[in-house]
Amino acid sequence: MSLPKFLGKPFHVPHQERSLLSSSFHTELKQRINSYFENRQLKSTGNWRLYLKALVLLAGYVALYVHLVFFTPSTAWAIAECLILGGLTAAVGFNIMHDGIHGSFSSRKWVNKLAGLTLNMLGANNFMWKTKHNIIHHTYTNIHGIDDDIEARPLLRLCTTQSHYLIHRFQHWYFWAAYSLLYLWWIFFTDYKKYFTRRVGSVALKPMAIRDHISFWSFKLIHLFVFVALPIYLVGVSNWLWGFLTFSLFTGFVLSIVFQLAHTVEGTSFIGEDKSSLPIEDEWAIHQLKTTANFATHNRFISWWLGGLNFQIEHHLFPRISHIHYPAISKIIRDTCREFDIPYLEYPRVRLAVASHVSHLRGLSRP
Repeated sequence: MSLPKFLGKPFHVPHQERSLLSSSFHTELKQRINSYFENRQLKSTGNWRLYLKALVLLAGYVALYVHLVFFTPSTAWAIAECLILGGLTAAVGFNIMHDGIHGSFSSRKWVNKLAGLTLNMLGANNFMWKTKHNIIHHTYTNIHGIDDDIEARPLLRLCTTQSHYLIHRFQHWYFWAAYSLLYLWWIFFTDYKKYFTRRVGSVALKPMAIRDHISFWSFKLIHLFVFVALPIYLVGVSNWLWGFLTFSLFTGFVLSIVFQLAHTVEGTSFIGEDKSSLPIEDEWAIHQLKTTANFATHNRFISWWLGGLNFQIEHHLFPRISHIHYPAISKIIRDTCREFDIPYLEYPRVRLAVASHVSHLRGLSRP
């Protein structure tokens, strides 16, 4: 697909084509959110609670790795610890890396960069992620042909404008297995594909500086040593393989399902690659509300573990605000949407969001 002319620029709709509603909603919403922080004299970035959580997650991650590799437990304990390590891997990504790369972890740039580097520690690459996530996904959410996050061919069909293959007739049964492959596919294939093709899907990467090349290869080699070579040397190929697969597949499933529950459920909108549908007619903020959903926002554990990404609407509207503030600003956003008669999609429980996602996949399983 050729790159649309508007890619890389903010959405723009000529003033005379905007309704009063769409031209005033985002402005009003930003004013209310700004007032919330100003009146309480709060920074929109993280605070000591986030930093403490980051230390707990990183300490738990390192401790589990050391125990598994250097003090190998019995099989049952090892499997349990590998699952927990997978959950911690996702949690580090959700809570530390994600806020860091968005610049919301701390008010200090060097702290945000350090937090963002945890992604490299986990085997992926922050340079690729910034283009894929911060620029493409957050600007062109659920736009087929541009948003790489809804591209899962040939295993899955996530919107009606994507091609239908025979295997998709069963996707609502095997989706969990496909999602489990994400982490392995990401660190061992797609990062390298982006690096050598210099593209994320249809979008060209910006030129990489020397330090970016050094960072890419050095962290990839370190990850291979720490998670492949060293464990094989200490515990053997068979034990390593079972442990690594358990840890990686669970990580992949958690990472995948969180995104899918936020963007590919019943009620979220998609835009096809037909150029007649571009540029987007809706104001950017309204487009985010139409393509995004919240889930289980009253579940404290889910909110803690997922780094507030169950408050996906709040994150997409204000990505530079730390997730620790999402529960508070969600009330403001919800009320503003109600006043302007704009949809605010939310599933109260995880199981309801999962059921909606499965129903979405079942609907797309037919051509």
